[in-house]
Amino acid sequence: MIVVHHLNNSRSQRILWLLEELGTPYEIARYQRLATRLAPPELKAVHPLGKSPVITDGGRTVAESGAITDYLIETYGDGRFAPARGTDDWWRYVQWLHFAEGSAMTPLLLALYAGMLGEAAAPLRPRITEQIAAHLAFMAGELGDRGFFVGDDLTGADILLTFVVEVSRPRGGLDAHPNLAAYLDRMHARPAYQRALEKGGEYEILR
Repeated sequence: MIVVHHLNNSRSQRILWLLEELGTPYEIARYQRLATRLAPPELKAVHPLGKSPVITDGGRTVAESGAITDYLIETYGDGRFAPARGTDDWWRYVQWLHFAEGSAMTPLLLALYAGMLGEAAAPLRPRITEQIAAHLAFMAGELGDRGFFVGDDLTGADILLTFVVEVSRPRGGLDAHPNLAAYLDRMHARPAYQRALEKGGEYEILR
């Protein structure tokens, strides 16, 4: 049985969403953030970094959102949620998996930390803001008027990229990109997304 080690208000929420889309049975082990917003030390018993998401599947432990997404689709997807390997869409898909957790999330995390630092982070803010805007413009241009980022159906890329768009919305990052705002609304309306929210519990984007 898959166990999702689920931290409230975190990226592990989208792993629950993916599992709901897959229709794969799973259990949730719940962890609550400390007052510092950090994960509790109990998570280190699951993975040395003490972060979420982490899943265990029998004797296998998988960390990192992109790796977990890849693992679940490869193991339980039955050909769904990823393009055929070696095709142009496959490489586009791989690019988005890496982009979501690499290029896109880096400035968003820096913005979160800058907010904690207050005026001490003032010299960094223009660069952070510029990078967030550049990444959102890239995403909006690539999405265009299409329903999904790759192909004609939901893929693991959408699971990961939705979080990037979610984090950007409270900061006003979608004001210039109505197609991203509409995309996010479509993802939120998916029955599997709604079921994941019901099972995952509290979910508030940290700012």
